[in-house]
Amino acid sequence: MTALSVEGLKAGYDPDLAIVKGVSFSVDYGEAVCILGPNGAGKSTMIKAIAGLVPILGGSVHLGKKPVTGLPPHTLVRQGLGFVPQTENIFTRLTILENLQIAAQLLQAADRQTRIDAMLEMFPDLGRRPGELAGALSGGQRQMLAAARALLTEPEVLVLDEPSAGLSPKLVGQVFETLRQISDAGVTLVLVEQNVRAALVLTGRALVLVDGQLAHDGPTDDLHDNRLLGELFLGHRAKGASA
Repeated sequence: MTALSVEGLKAGYDPDLAIVKGVSFSVDYGEAVCILGPNGAGKSTMIKAIAGLVPILGGSVHLGKKPVTGLPPHTLVRQGLGFVPQTENIFTRLTILENLQIAAQLLQAADRQTRIDAMLEMFPDLGRRPGELAGALSGGQRQMLAAARALLTEPEVLVLDEPSAGLSPKLVGQVFETLRQISDAGVTLVLVEQNVRAALVLTGRALVLVDGQLAHDGPTDDLHDNRLLGELFLGHRAKGASA
């Protein structure tokens, strides 16, 4: 069954200048998909449009069978979409627990503490220090807290924008191990990522955007060939490749 479907999506900040130019794809429940592409390809713009943060200029978005095109972010959360932005994804002056409590306000009062406890159990690095200020966390722990905030409402689809951005190789490994556990728990994942190798190991399918258009959609195994990656990212065949 389809968890997320995007049809002919056009999006951008200027009505006369689309950055995303008619992209279509779908993601099944339980699938993990990465969105790759060169800088400026429109990857982040596309997922921000899906998440209600960038104007949609054309096309449609569905969560399951529910039409959600252009809905505001808080409504999309209630419809089953979790989104983790690249930056400003936690409240640094609040504690870990307070960050989770704010996210829990979208839930029924009777369910809030149960979901908070579940997140602190899922992320033991956070559960050991719920009273610590979020601003004192490492980059990897901040990403874990951002993911916990998004997962607290039990989304059908979790979308992440560059979860490894600015992290050391060690912290990248920690973040992707956390994402693997989330995926293994059955959560549908869609992530934009510049760390191509880490993304290909985590996910089973890759979309490649070039100049706002879908240049490739297929199994991640296809992209372990460096030459094909070069062709897709750079828009030409690698030197010595056959025509």
